[in-house]
Amino acid sequence: MGVQSVVIVGAGPRGTSVMERLLAQHAAQHAQHAINSAAETKKLHIHLVDPFPPGAGHVWRTEQSRLYLMNTQSFFPTLIPDQGVQAPPLAGCSFNEWRAAQQGTPWDKLSGGDKTELAGLEATNFPSRALYGRYLSWCFEQLTEAMPDGVSLTIHPAEAKRVARDHENGGFAVVLQGGENLHADQVVLALGHIDSKLSPPQKELRDEARTHGLHYFPPAVPNDVDWDLLPAGETVLVRGMGLNFFDVLGQLTEGRGGVFEPTGLPAGESLRYVASGREPVIVGASRRGTPYRAKAEMDSYYPKGVTLRFLGEDAVAAIRAMGATAGFDHDIWPLLHRDTLWAYYTTLARTRPDAVAPELLPELDALLHEGLDGGDPGWVQRLKELVARHVQDGHILDLKGLARPLARHPLRAGEGHRFASYADMDAAVLEYLAGDAAASARGEDDPVKMAIGALNAGRAIIKSLVSDGGITQGSWLGELRGWFESFVEGLASGPPAVRMEQLAALVRASVVHFAGPDPLFRIQYGLFTAGSPWVAGTPWEARYLVEALAPANNILRSDSLLMQNLLVDGLARPRHMLASDGEPVVTSGLDVSAPPYRTLDGVGEPVKGLYVLGLQLSSVQWGTAIAAEASAKYRSGYRTVRDADAIAAHILG
Repeated sequence: MGVQSVVIVGAGPRGTSVMERLLAQHAAQHAQHAINSAAETKKLHIHLVDPFPPGAGHVWRTEQSRLYLMNTQSFFPTLIPDQGVQAPPLAGCSFNEWRAAQQGTPWDKLSGGDKTELAGLEATNFPSRALYGRYLSWCFEQLTEAMPDGVSLTIHPAEAKRVARDHENGGFAVVLQGGENLHADQVVLALGHIDSKLSPPQKELRDEARTHGLHYFPPAVPNDVDWDLLPAGETVLVRGMGLNFFDVLGQLTEGRGGVFEPTGLPAGESLRYVASGREPVIVGASRRGTPYRAKAEMDSYYPKGVTLRFLGEDAVAAIRAMGATAGFDHDIWPLLHRDTLWAYYTTLARTRPDAVAPELLPELDALLHEGLDGGDPGWVQRLKELVARHVQDGHILDLKGLARPLARHPLRAGEGHRFASYADMDAAVLEYLAGDAAASARGEDDPVKMAIGALNAGRAIIKSLVSDGGITQGSWLGELRGWFESFVEGLASGPPAVRMEQLAALVRASVVHFAGPDPLFRIQYGLFTAGSPWVAGTPWEARYLVEALAPANNILRSDSLLMQNLLVDGLARPRHMLASDGEPVVTSGLDVSAPPYRTLDGVGEPVKGLYVLGLQLSSVQWGTAIAAEASAKYRSGYRTVRDADAIAAHILG
């Protein structure tokens, strides 16, 4: 009997997940054959191809700074499935189970830094990425030690540069950077984050910067950047105030010897920053003008006090059962909007009964059940009238205002400017930071954070609807991706609350400043400039500009030789969608078959034996970057491991 050869390109968490599923299903098949006295299970050889160590891979390298935190708490992530798969795991556990076990009986490969972090790490804390990488490495070792009979493994610490059809032997030839060729019956692309070419505006800015002797730092995985190249005392413009922004801040402040000290004051003012003198002057800039809102401090990922009454799994199932394909704005948002309103006002009534009339909740409940098809043009007006009658001024939910908080400020400087100076801008953002940190500290007792919690739970439902093909292409492009994605990310994908406290302390210490909303970046008089139409005064000037963004997840802009060759060789193509006006749009991800996802070739046929898992599925899945969730409440929480399971079953079937 021959040996089946499978090459997994990418040995980070997704590639390791595919390996785990192959081992588990192979072992289950072998056991079943033994019971039934069936033929011997075919032998399997797995090749893992990645220049970085298996398990942790590129992003979760174990030697990186502990200032880089995960964006989920210890209780959330898992590599090892606990539901929704075809065979039980052979080894390993969730991160939280591993954390607790290591505190009692440490793994002999833990570093001193790992042990120190683990000693104080609780289930509700946010671990460092380095420690999560150590967990992934441990899982990989456990899997190799539990390797079932008939399965073997070879690790190739190299980069794959081409996957080509092997016309002589069948299957594929996988060509590595050093020239080695691997034969594969099947190939799994689990590439994760890959380098990307700059967009035309970024390239133009970089090229012009070079001619002026300026320093441009392109989008990158933060651990790949040499932050020592940014000198102390220099002004540094940082474009983007999402999650990468806080990674930049950490390296340029605490990473240079600065210290955050407790003040004994309430949340929002609980820290002061003691500078080391090695910090640059940091100027943050983004379209909103403010960072993402911080996560609420809770002991669960979704608020326990929030229930989706309208956009639940049953509502999505009903849409699918009708054979309908939903429009986001017409069919989905009206339901999630109602859940968000109910979460906010029930929390407000519970925590601030003086701010609402007793009639509010019964009347609101009745109104929320009206016009559920999204086609009642008068519903929004009736909602406004109801809350105006029963809710005090200053306590009415303004969702658009949450996403653009600085827009609430009155015009102050004349000529259309809202802020008379950049000092006024800093003061406004500091007020926002302190308020948001205080709201996070209130956890489930904060109405705004519970409204955001409902949005986050609804996002989990929407992810499943998208993966099931339940949203029209025009709605995906113009509505879900067009406005809702950036809206919900700015509210629900923010950093741990401690990051907001730290940033507020850095503003008070005059280490961090802000360029204002809708900033315009230029090179003038030999310097980078960043100014906002919202702010009167001279724009910020600097010799250094950092793009606080991850490389674009777009296969046509990929700088990966492997991805470029797949497209050129016709083994893959980008997915095209039709916008609402009927125009075709080239999307960011690969065109793939139904699960298990296989690439489509140049003429639209599935490539037998060439599978895809992860970020390059961005045109058929929404929100592909987050890890699998332990004991997931919603189907989307274990989608990654379910996809890996389906790939393994197809390979071994």
